[in-house]
Amino acid sequence: MLFLNCHSYFSLRYGTFSEKELLVLGKKHGQLVLALTDINNTSACMSFVRQAPKYGIRPVVGIDFRNGAKQLFVALAQNNEGFEEMNEYLTLHSTEKKELPPLAPDFQNAFIVYPLRQVQEMGKTDFRENEFIGIDLPDLKYLHRSAWFDRLHRMVFLHPVSFRHQLDFNIHRLLRAIDNNELLSRLPLSEVGSPEEKFLEPAEVENAFEEYPEILNRTKELLERCCIHFDFSENRPHQNLLSYFGDRKKDKELIRKLCKEGLTKRYEQVTDKILQRVEKELEIIESKDYIAFFLVNWDIVTYAKSKGYYHVGRGSGANSIVAYLLGITDVDPIELDLYFERFMNLYRANPPDFDIDFSSRDRDDVTRHIFDRFGKQNRVALLATYNTFQYSGAVRELGKVFGLPKSEIDALSNLKKPEKSRDHIQKLIFKYAELLIGRPNQLSVHSSGIIISEKPLYYFSAMDLPPKGFSTVQFDMEIAEDVGLFKYDILGQRGLGKIKDSLGIIRENRPELPLIDIHDVKTFFKDPKINQQISEAQCIGCFYVESPAMRMLLRKLRVDNYLGLVAASSIIRPGVAKSGMMREYILRHRDPQRTKERAHKVMLDIMPETYGVMVYQEDVIKVAHYFAGLSLGEADQLRRGMSGKYRSREEFAKVKQKFIDNCRQKGIEESMIHEVWAQTESFAGYAFAKGHSASYAVESYQSLYLKTYFPLEYMVAVLNNGGGFYRVETYIHEARMMGGVIHVPHLNISRQETIIRGNHIYLGFQHLHGLDTNIMNAIVKERQQNGDYKSLEDFLERVTIGPDQIEILLRIGSFDFTGVNKRELLWKALYKLNREPVRSIQNPLFKVKTKQFDLPRMASSKMEDTFDQIELLGFPLCDPFELIQQETENVYTAADMLTFINQTMTIYGYLVTTKNTKTSQGSSMQFGTFLDRTGHWIDTVHFPPVVKRFPFRGKGVYKLTGNVVAEFDFLCLEVSEMRKLDYLPDARYQVEETI
Repeated sequence: MLFLNCHSYFSLRYGTFSEKELLVLGKKHGQLVLALTDINNTSACMSFVRQAPKYGIRPVVGIDFRNGAKQLFVALAQNNEGFEEMNEYLTLHSTEKKELPPLAPDFQNAFIVYPLRQVQEMGKTDFRENEFIGIDLPDLKYLHRSAWFDRLHRMVFLHPVSFRHQLDFNIHRLLRAIDNNELLSRLPLSEVGSPEEKFLEPAEVENAFEEYPEILNRTKELLERCCIHFDFSENRPHQNLLSYFGDRKKDKELIRKLCKEGLTKRYEQVTDKILQRVEKELEIIESKDYIAFFLVNWDIVTYAKSKGYYHVGRGSGANSIVAYLLGITDVDPIELDLYFERFMNLYRANPPDFDIDFSSRDRDDVTRHIFDRFGKQNRVALLATYNTFQYSGAVRELGKVFGLPKSEIDALSNLKKPEKSRDHIQKLIFKYAELLIGRPNQLSVHSSGIIISEKPLYYFSAMDLPPKGFSTVQFDMEIAEDVGLFKYDILGQRGLGKIKDSLGIIRENRPELPLIDIHDVKTFFKDPKINQQISEAQCIGCFYVESPAMRMLLRKLRVDNYLGLVAASSIIRPGVAKSGMMREYILRHRDPQRTKERAHKVMLDIMPETYGVMVYQEDVIKVAHYFAGLSLGEADQLRRGMSGKYRSREEFAKVKQKFIDNCRQKGIEESMIHEVWAQTESFAGYAFAKGHSASYAVESYQSLYLKTYFPLEYMVAVLNNGGGFYRVETYIHEARMMGGVIHVPHLNISRQETIIRGNHIYLGFQHLHGLDTNIMNAIVKERQQNGDYKSLEDFLERVTIGPDQIEILLRIGSFDFTGVNKRELLWKALYKLNREPVRSIQNPLFKVKTKQFDLPRMASSKMEDTFDQIELLGFPLCDPFELIQQETENVYTAADMLTFINQTMTIYGYLVTTKNTKTSQGSSMQFGTFLDRTGHWIDTVHFPPVVKRFPFRGKGVYKLTGNVVAEFDFLCLEVSEMRKLDYLPDARYQVEETI
């Protein structure tokens, strides 16, 4: 009980082992009390407190306050209030990016220990009741000569613990070099700890302090007076906001009032079944004390709706009818028979959460509202994540500190396995890179998690202030759940931006049409045109259903209804696919007889809707409960264990064993037990909750409705929201296939974003590589204020622009409206701008007539325009098949593949995208997606031998030879040979050979 100053690797870029390893080490050295005091960080504190009792150790927590590596003082929390005090103090300085002062503040519930050298440096002579002087072994040599010897009664033993052995110290030095961005050979000693920062044997310490035993006794007494407690018990009360109004009675009245109003809005006929479900949920919500949780989410979506923001409430929260009635989700759990216990049950210790998606552009404002609405007294913060060292990044960092040139670092970071012939330095880099993997490098922000606490969040953690300006705690989601803080997930996604922007574009392009109710999804579910689009997999640009894999699955399943799309959204996930049950599901879907013959009776009884195949996360609970006889609490624990982050915990292993033991006791055959377990385990956290899949399917139907009835406007919205699964070029192609006429950015029509006029689509200036955003804005602003540009000269008089920027606009054809060849315009513009300095535009009193030059007639070809498009847009606007040099041997298209089933054919395709994967033996395998000369899809498979012999060589037209295979009506070319065709050369860069 002697160590007041122990570090974990959350002393970022200083410490070398985890808080768990610290406890193991403390137990090994006989410590009954141990203090964790990470440097300017509290990330590990609650985890340390949670785990310490398992090792027979009473935890003490604090903070080692430092400026860089210089230790100022160590603060130890006497109790939870003291921990809160020091968290608030650390937050103040970390958020303001200020150096810490050498003197500690007047903490009321914390002990302060100043190292002797710091006391000497400050000349500090006055000490409060809670302040002490820290003495380490080297200080004992001259303690009797020290000017502070008469303050022996204020001294305690202060010895840091940061390392276990020399290897840890080596890692520490490398981390310090990385942190200082300094060569290891030049790293100052002042930035490095002592190699002696290790646990000392009790006898060694007692012998050293033989003349000053009172110092050790006082150290033990100090530790005895410290006590920290957080409730991690299974039935702990949650720590979130307890009341929306500050009055629980009012909360209860409000949620029931909202449910009553929601019933009339959501249901034409309110049945007893619906009323019973509502009452059942409300009883559980009230008993679990989650009313405020629902009302906060209701507040969030209500604010969003008031601002015209679209949202999707998804995740397991979609299993709740109360969430449906409050407008948090748009999924009807009665219609889909959703399993409420997946979201919340009396046995579940861990809190539920909602995932609420907003457009990426709206998300920050919604987050700001949450902080404004609930953030008083520092009760709102974002969750942290721990950015850990990964192999490639570690190699790069180590390469820098060892002084390697960038080219060598680049080469080394791409090597997965070091070669035996590497030199000494490179071997060291590879060795320590392996050791750094998984260690925290720096704190980052969780992608979506927000916590709203009943207590000020300083009670749990210090906070940081990342660039976006929202306070962030220093612990992650797992610790938050452990201590009873459940998160509000506020996510951003482009799909909602596409839907929202589409409606605005439709109003602008077709003002005569009535307003569209995009939330009338039940009408969309029954629309035959939309369902035909799904069954034919005509879903490019639509949320979650446009990828090649999804397009293939929709065709194989012949999906033509909402429930079918809900299932498809889940079985596409790796958990189902990996287990082989995706294929089994397709077979049973297409052949009812197979279901009767192959499905296990118990499994079919449990999951009749999915033919006895596990598809949703709820199925894990159902199987565990009904098949293996686990309680609902145990079943949900098993389901949560599938998520990976809990898989290593002891609880999961126990539940797994009980699953198997229960099945054996029920007399189930061993092979069946392991078959069902393997299917269950293969989900591995990748399968969706059914409510989650249903939420995705709702958004898919909304986007499909827009694409079906307003295809061009919808594709413009897709372009303006950064596309989707494919490149911009693919969506332009899709718009052209649907009747759109595509134009390059037009100086007098285009904006920064793409726009549509009738069926004419004008690409936005944002698609031009190299064009400055300020120039785009200036062009549009000046045009809106003073009218269209009449000529090049008129433009140059009104907009300040440099030669490189005007060249982009001229080459792409933005000035074609002038009727003057772009080569001639380019000559005039560059002549003018190169002779005259770039100046600020001023409105002249008198127009000066521009001097005209007699130029030789210049011309540019269509092919030249195409190569300019490739350079400036990244793709041509013409048919890419017009660019190939060779004459193609045949004119087969994707439609002809039907006549070549199980035969070899050769076809030409323009590459859209590829997918790399591995076979079960670890060999590289690829899938390809191409467009034929008519603009229709060709899907290809490239097995390992073909991948080696015929690799992809970038965008372009390929000659593909292979065997056509049909599986469940989906045609695919198993490629045996592939060759990329050459494009015509750009004549501008061809040098004629002379004799």
